[in-house]
Amino acid sequence: MRGIWSVAALVTLAACGTAPAVTAHPERYQADGTVLSDARHGPQLCSFVAQSLPPQCGGPDILGWDWNAVEHSARGGVRWGEYHVVGAWDGTRLTLTEPPRAAERRDAPPERSGPTTRCPEPAGGWRPVDPAKATSRAMEAAIEKARKLPGYAEAALDQSYLEEIEGYQPDDVRSVERYANDPKRLVLNLWFTGDATAREAEIREIWGGALCLNSAQRTEAELRALQERVWKEMKGVQSASADGRTGQVTIGVWVVTPELQREVDEKYGKGVVVLEGFLKPVVS
Repeated sequence: MRGIWSVAALVTLAACGTAPAVTAHPERYQADGTVLSDARHGPQLCSFVAQSLPPQCGGPDILGWDWNAVEHSARGGVRWGEYHVVGAWDGTRLTLTEPPRAAERRDAPPERSGPTTRCPEPAGGWRPVDPAKATSRAMEAAIEKARKLPGYAEAALDQSYLEEIEGYQPDDVRSVERYANDPKRLVLNLWFTGDATAREAEIREIWGGALCLNSAQRTEAELRALQERVWKEMKGVQSASADGRTGQVTIGVWVVTPELQREVDEKYGKGVVVLEGFLKPVVS
């Protein structure tokens, strides 16, 4: 849903150029991403790019690449472009099996998993119980208060009301500034381990707007510690993030295999660490 905006403080980690360490799997895979070569290396596929000029990145080598066959940018001995690539993956390199083409449009990344407000909607709809305390300052103070309470997992703003506004344009800055973050219309969602409703009185001392308290499996601190542990222990990690709503840590790698996911489940607990592959299998 467009209207659920996370305000969690969990840090998202990203690596550039980490050499993948997975078992060889010569199946065909595809991806949309940046291909770049410079004086240090030939064409490589990048999952993350440093937005300098020229850009900088690193990743697995791409075999069979021909810059003369594709449109690209060049500056200071660096050549790069955005492409859709398909090739055979051997665990460390991608060998092209068909000519690259322009990358498919990549919209904003999907919002993290989990439902929008799960609390039953009150009679008359979501509205402040104390309008005087339904302000942006009160909302920020309430989130800060929640983060200091035992069991805190995450906070998110459900702004589903935006979908009901005729003419609202999520990609237009002026439209966002005019309609978004309305403390009298949004729903503040907070997640805590244990009995989340036991925190209502403390939150209501500060916040008078719509409020939904949700139960969580793991605290923010537990998820952050697990995220950092996986980052240190697992090879070939490209990114790492955590979601207090689902109680999971998501790890980005080049390729996800059933064997790799089983290893992760055995080490960290089934379903606790979710793997996402940058390279996706080609479905015949």
